[in-house]
Amino acid sequence: MTILSILAATLGSLMVLASLPQIYKIFKRKSAKDISAISYSCFVINNIVWILYGLELGSYAVILSNSLSAITCFIILAGWYWYGK
Repeated sequence: MTILSILAATLGSLMVLASLPQIYKIFKRKSAKDISAISYSCFVINNIVWILYGLELGSYAVILSNSLSAITCFIILAGWYWYGK
């Protein structure tokens, strides 16, 4: 692994932390009425494509960061499903 790939994996994984306040807010308030399911669905599709690309390249940095991002997006979509309708 190169320094750049380690940096990319680290920063990409840390970017997942940006979704945690949204997840907390949804489940604490039990409301997701202002969440756009279309946007988060697009984020998930984007993450899946990047995961597949990372698998093709054998890039753990791309796979890890996008897998974590997809998980947080799925959690947000689950909150939208339970509380947003």
